[in-house]
Amino acid sequence: MKKRWCCVLGLLMQSVTVSADIYLWVDDQGRRHYSDRPRQGAEVVDLRPGYSYYRVKHVFDGDTVQLMNGQKVRLLGINTPEVDGRYKSAEPGGNEAKRWLSARLANKKIRLETDVEKRDKYRRWLAHLFTEQGQHLNLELVRRGLATVNIHPPNLRYSRQLLAAEAQAEKAGVGLWADPHYARRSYQAARDTRGWQRVAGTVKEIKRTRKNIYLLFSADFAIKIARQNNDLFPESGVYLGRRLEVRGWIHHSGKRYTMPVRHPGSIKLLD
Repeated sequence: MKKRWCCVLGLLMQSVTVSADIYLWVDDQGRRHYSDRPRQGAEVVDLRPGYSYYRVKHVFDGDTVQLMNGQKVRLLGINTPEVDGRYKSAEPGGNEAKRWLSARLANKKIRLETDVEKRDKYRRWLAHLFTEQGQHLNLELVRRGLATVNIHPPNLRYSRQLLAAEAQAEKAGVGLWADPHYARRSYQAARDTRGWQRVAGTVKEIKRTRKNIYLLFSADFAIKIARQNNDLFPESGVYLGRRLEVRGWIHHSGKRYTMPVRHPGSIKLLD
């Protein structure tokens, strides 16, 4: 069952600040809402983790590992580039992220912190990884420019810290932020490029359907915001006429292109 999130952002900002707590409230129809901001009558979701420690058997890439018990774990809130594989070539920075994470995990124990949703559709655990010394590995990958932020509501824990670390890494020009492969490009130039990217365009029109809100850069290219996540965003009209940088993956269907966005931290104002 699809969830909706209760937080309405009042200000349009270059980057979004969210709290570390997750709040839950139930509306008059009995629907459950999750938010990263407090609301009258809402309760804090208890996300306190157990403190079991695990050893890692295998590092697949910079954001996915396998524990000694065979369980795969996807690092929450981040994305790292693809690595070399049987049917694919590495994206710039992918092998570097894997090497760094492998070195940090070698002969070490880690603690996992989960969020509202514990598993993804592949049955991987979703977690933030911490060393015995307390180092937050998801955050450190972002801080070093080895990963970008990729937030999936309702898993909003540590969003503020991740977005702040990403802004610092971008400003410092470290890691991926120094690589021309990940430079901002016009949406026209980026249409047929695969992988995570930064596209720029001006919102010419806004269309609303029952399930989605579309910020149109052109008749055939739009930023897609699912209504189930819409309450995390400013009112969509504030984007009209504004030039934006949007971060994510482009989807292509027929002659139309869309870039789905789940969290306002993926949208930056350019004017």
